[in-house]
Amino acid sequence: MSKAILVGALDTKGEEFRYVRDCLHEAGVRTLTIDTGVLGGPLFPPDVKSEEVAAAGGADLAALRKAGDRGAAVAAMTAGIGHVVKRLLQAGEVGGVFGMGGTAGTTVGAAAMQAVPIGVPKLLVSTVASGNTRPYVGVKDVAMMYSVADIAGLNRLSARILRNGAFALAGMMEGGKRAGKTGDGVAGEEGRRMVGMTMFGVTTPCVMRIKERLEAEGFELLVFHATGTGGMAMEELVRSGFLEGVVDVTTTELADELVGGIFSAGPARLEAAGSKGLPQVVSVGAMDMVNFGPPETVPEKFEGRLFYRHNPTTTLMRTTAEENSRLGRLLAEKLNAGEGRMAVVFPAGGVSLLDMAGKPFNGPAERAALLEGIRSALRPDIPLIVADKDLNDPQTADLIAEQFIGLFRGQADVPL
Repeated sequence: MSKAILVGALDTKGEEFRYVRDCLHEAGVRTLTIDTGVLGGPLFPPDVKSEEVAAAGGADLAALRKAGDRGAAVAAMTAGIGHVVKRLLQAGEVGGVFGMGGTAGTTVGAAAMQAVPIGVPKLLVSTVASGNTRPYVGVKDVAMMYSVADIAGLNRLSARILRNGAFALAGMMEGGKRAGKTGDGVAGEEGRRMVGMTMFGVTTPCVMRIKERLEAEGFELLVFHATGTGGMAMEELVRSGFLEGVVDVTTTELADELVGGIFSAGPARLEAAGSKGLPQVVSVGAMDMVNFGPPETVPEKFEGRLFYRHNPTTTLMRTTAEENSRLGRLLAEKLNAGEGRMAVVFPAGGVSLLDMAGKPFNGPAERAALLEGIRSALRPDIPLIVADKDLNDPQTADLIAEQFIGLFRGQADVPL
């Protein structure tokens, strides 16, 4: 029987964790408590002791306590908790994960949650939940609840918040049980092949038409906003086996990684599908731009470049011909290293709603450099199909959809 896994320091947060445990029991949820405390003994006996967590992280708890280096101790517990939770996951004991704390407790709790698949309930009550949560959430479906006050004992406010958190996790776990009986998602979606697709505002018309076409063919589409975490999330779902194919329309995150924008998905972007051998169709959506925040946040080294203010919080910078040449080669090299059926569709008329005749980023020379970069490096056995229209033209969208359908079905000849 799966349980709610409680992860935290029972030496300094024992009172709070015992309260959460009792709330979960009240809700009919079984629990398993993992102690990650490094300062002293637990307030109540845990199911997994701190010594075990430290050992899993390659450390000795007694030595950590003797050294008195809090940073090193937290690092060891962070490293160990993932191994412990994965072991419990393999044993079928993980039905949800609960954590709480300040920066240290949040770091360790988040590491536990990163060790379980997307879809398993995860709730983290944290003093830093109102700030930058990306380091803790990453690409997993972690729900973070702001503790408002520090987690330093029970009072009327903290008890209310922790009780809400406990019952929120209980509700998610109960919802999972019900889904196990009635099926996840929209009625009638069971059994449909799950495909990932990337989108930006400036590639939306293309993506929505492809989505409509593929859904009519029996696919279920997961669309990811290509803002860095979106691309990372899609690649994580590919690696975890959740997706069976990819229509990577919007590869703009490569431009942010190369040039230094804020929407980079890291150096491994565009590699997961190839490593898994999944069918994929790749295009160059929004490679005409690099993303920054408000104008005042743009680095000085880009002074004199062509910019477009997308909205008050987003400033777009046009990529140059030289950058596009490099991007084309980079895209090709990543695909070359992969396996499985794949194709590249290049929209000669423009790669976004801004890169078209009469639009702010219209760049025939930049597009030519991008295409030549791809062509010069792409493996000969990977089809490179050049569409006359821009990316968002219905003809281009239909071409991408037809290519994917053909690749997925393993057809030798795909309608062009």
